[in-house]
Amino acid sequence: MDRTYNLNGGFKPAVKRTADRDDPDFFPTPPWATDALIENETFEGDIWECACGDGSMAERLRRTVNRVINSDLYYRGFGETGHNFLTSDRICDNIVTNPPHNSAEGFVARGLRNSRENLALLLRLAFLEGVNRFHTIFHHTPPSRVLVFSERVTFYTSGIDPKGSGATAYAWVIWDKVVACPELVIRV
Repeated sequence: MDRTYNLNGGFKPAVKRTADRDDPDFFPTPPWATDALIENETFEGDIWECACGDGSMAERLRRTVNRVINSDLYYRGFGETGHNFLTSDRICDNIVTNPPHNSAEGFVARGLRNSRENLALLLRLAFLEGVNRFHTIFHHTPPSRVLVFSERVTFYTSGIDPKGSGATAYAWVIWDKVVACPELVIRV
């Protein structure tokens, strides 16, 4: 049994995707999903893509005027390797990433601590549900904006030809430490 998919003692439901078994939970972000964030958000200062994988998201973020810092725990041919975001003390203006889903709660907690201005995470829309997350995250630090995709984002392992669409809804969940007025946007 793959223990990397154990979250808070419960196992995730079966999904119709095959993970990169060399490293857990690695699915490159489709370029258009990052473009949607860039088209709807402006970032002041540096951006840290702390789960950069093969650089799919980082390459799109480089199209902004911001300097992009790249790291990942695993070596996938891109960025600073061996950097564990969940234990990192690195501080950056903005943190933007598609975190491993089995560590999303930890990425929120560390991202809120280590970002000066914005934390933007590409998360399953269902991440917003649940009593536990309400008490541990959203009650104390609700997101400023939730950018819900009107089209399903489908993730494929590297080298797979994308076909069809996924069954899971995703959204960019943004914590803005400068302007914290909550807003829900369904149009991305």
